[in-house]
Amino acid sequence: MLRTIDLRGRTLSPAELLATVPRAAAAREEALATAAHIVDDVAARGETALREQAERFDGATDHDIRVPAAHLDEALAALDPGVRSALEEAIARVRVASAAQVPAPTVTDLGPGARVTQRWQPVRRVGLYVPGGKAVYPSSVVMNVVPAQVAGVSEIALASPPQRQFGGRVHPVILGAARLLGVTEVYAMGGAGAIGALAHGVASLGLEPVDVVTGPGNNFVAAAKRAVAGLVGTDAEAGATEILVVADDTADARLVAVDLISQAEHDEQASAVLVTTSERLADEVRAAIAPRAAVTRHAERVATALAGPQSAIVLVDDLAAATAFSNAYAPEHLELHLADPRPGDFVHAGAVFVGPDSPVSLGDYLAGSNHVLPTGGQARYAAGLSAATFLRPQQVIEYDRDALSVVRDAIVTLAEAEALPAHGEAITARFQD
Repeated sequence: MLRTIDLRGRTLSPAELLATVPRAAAAREEALATAAHIVDDVAARGETALREQAERFDGATDHDIRVPAAHLDEALAALDPGVRSALEEAIARVRVASAAQVPAPTVTDLGPGARVTQRWQPVRRVGLYVPGGKAVYPSSVVMNVVPAQVAGVSEIALASPPQRQFGGRVHPVILGAARLLGVTEVYAMGGAGAIGALAHGVASLGLEPVDVVTGPGNNFVAAAKRAVAGLVGTDAEAGATEILVVADDTADARLVAVDLISQAEHDEQASAVLVTTSERLADEVRAAIAPRAAVTRHAERVATALAGPQSAIVLVDDLAAATAFSNAYAPEHLELHLADPRPGDFVHAGAVFVGPDSPVSLGDYLAGSNHVLPTGGQARYAAGLSAATFLRPQQVIEYDRDALSVVRDAIVTLAEAEALPAHGEAITARFQD
């Protein structure tokens, strides 16, 4: 089910390491073209385009795209007590961890009367996407909404696909989670069309354009974010999920196997990669996966993901080689099943899970960390969703006359050097009687 790539005895560059386990590039390129067309269609035709897309992709017709308040209230009232309790615990944990991500204002005094203050301002309005195709993700409601609230965002619009089995309504558990968090502006729209609607607005629905769009989804959702980038801010492209497990011969093959399967059940394009120094462990993991993958609820989906070119078992000579591979790959989720994990050496990952009792599933729900993370290698330069996603650093400059006089001549000199004399004149004019 999982192919094996043997890199032992070879010294490869980061680019060569990355090429050994390619992402699903063809699917991504197709998604980019399709998503751009869908976004443009929503921008041009608004609600009409959204309804056509809902019928085509979700089998939903004649539904309320803007969710009535009564639907949210009904969903919260009907929420299973156990699910509600679990969501409340997740909310509490994510809220505490997110609060730690809000920087305090800093004041720098460069001299008497010369002060620069850096403050962090929340964006005014955000659009949060919660997927709802192959699974139901109330946890993604928590992961999107809580950091935005902690950051101080004043307007939150949430979108999730309409569900045919619920008469075109958003899944009731997602609605219940939104209502639990006090979100009242919810839209039954999915995929790339939802991203386009949040970015461009839809007047007939009373949907005003947002300033930032965030949230996980499939490759089409990730591609749609790229299509609207520049018009609105976006988080990193959280597309089809990825797990990379780095393990040595002390690892428990059973735990490695169940963790690989847990992420493969998300999507046929999910990436499940094991990098190990132990050929024995590789064989044991492969043997442990086969019977478990065959009987899991989404066995067909898991089998497709594990058999795809984006998934593999990679054999390497030593921990240094495993670390180099992981840093080149820059996975969304990185698990370290090592006698001496040294998480500080693994610098490129959306989130790092250290030890056998810190599985990705913990981060998906109740670790307190956020599960909306960069995929496709973007962890090399992008961060996961956090309160900082909704904050803008802003500098406030306050100089008095004496402080300005100290730097007066240097400003004029630089303005002349740049052939911008009016810049210098704007300074000297303040010292002319």
